[in-house]
Amino acid sequence: MYRLVIMTLLLLSTHLSIDVFAEDAGEKEAAPLFSEDFSDGAKKWTPTDKTAWTLKTEGDHQVYALIKKKSDYEPPVRSPYNRAILNDVVVSDFVLDVKFRSTIPDYNHRSLCLFFGYQNESHFYYVHFGKKTDDHANQIFIVNEKPRTKISTKTTAGTPWDDEWHHARIERSVSTGEIKVYFDDMKTPVMTATDKTFAWGQIGIGSFDDTGDFETVKLWGQQVKPE
Repeated sequence: MYRLVIMTLLLLSTHLSIDVFAEDAGEKEAAPLFSEDFSDGAKKWTPTDKTAWTLKTEGDHQVYALIKKKSDYEPPVRSPYNRAILNDVVVSDFVLDVKFRSTIPDYNHRSLCLFFGYQNESHFYYVHFGKKTDDHANQIFIVNEKPRTKISTKTTAGTPWDDEWHHARIERSVSTGEIKVYFDDMKTPVMTATDKTFAWGQIGIGSFDDTGDFETVKLWGQQVKPE
């Protein structure tokens, strides 16, 4: 059933923009596998440094806030310091939608990250949404027992960060290895890659060494048992 759901979402996202966070968006084609608005806290998430994260009130709801620019966590290989990984949910094919905002003063490497295919602290993929693109910023990366390696086949000049909320999406097809990343515009991907190294994993939120707020996380996909 989930494979049918994921294919439906992938086809839909190819042809039209779906704003899953708009109040008038209506009901989606299928209920998400996981949905989070942090109204019950962040007990479903495991941060690499608990002191780097807090819950704060935003209007009439809560957001999960990353408040340390660089956390006390030291990864085993060069990779993002600030991570909060979703517990227990492991997927192969998926669509991940996140509403987030940067809270760091503006500079060229202002950024936030989304993680996927996360198997452990030295085996995973992540998307770095960086203000200015270079080989270590605004790219799709793999971490595979060595410092992060860029795998992007397409990116942009940079992510247009400001102090407002933004909508990001990652689409992943394990069979083809295709990875597509969207930022606000759900019609045209801002980054792409093709890689089949990790066929399953958890998802996560965070940054390399910046601060930010995460309001909503929604995940559609095929849930699997870790191999």
